[in-house]
Amino acid sequence: MTASMLVKQGHEVVIVESDKQRIDELTAHLDCGFVHGDGSTPAILKETNPKETDFLFCLTGNDQANIITSLVGRSMGFARVVTKIESAEFEHICIELGLKDTIIPARTIGRYLSDMVKGQDLLELSAMIKDEARVFSFVARAEEEGPVGDLKLPEESRVICLYRDGHFLLAEGDSELKVGDEVVILLHSKHLPEITERWNVRSQPS
Repeated sequence: MTASMLVKQGHEVVIVESDKQRIDELTAHLDCGFVHGDGSTPAILKETNPKETDFLFCLTGNDQANIITSLVGRSMGFARVVTKIESAEFEHICIELGLKDTIIPARTIGRYLSDMVKGQDLLELSAMIKDEARVFSFVARAEEEGPVGDLKLPEESRVICLYRDGHFLLAEGDSELKVGDEVVILLHSKHLPEITERWNVRSQPS
């Protein structure tokens, strides 16, 4: 479905697929390129010309395969890597690995339908984050335990909320962070490189 929509919009698409029969089936109705092989291996991904490709979408039905492929793809120079995971238990791992563009379909659908029932627009938040405003999240480590105010963030940067054991909490200056908390920061775009380097240094983001 994703490939079909992108092709219709005029984008050049290459699908990496390990099942030759599946490639034969897709060729009949998709006008795009195909690479036969395991997309989690550098040799196969290299055939898609990573440094000239805008996006790598890792959309298999296996969470571990998508995560590994995302890491391999990032190391090979893909401009942006999008990781699909079915199980939310992998979300913290993706954040810690610096895989910022992570999609959890069940959650997205559930939230959309829930908001629809309540008469709310899921796009309202994305409409609010405009101009130079950006959002960044990280998982708190042992050295970050303590008051939110001790994080020493740059000017024009604020912790707006955190998630602990999956539960939403508003953040105040004296809110105590614990290991494993997912922390959400609202910041000016000029500080994004500094913030990204600080919390994703272990994952060596591209």
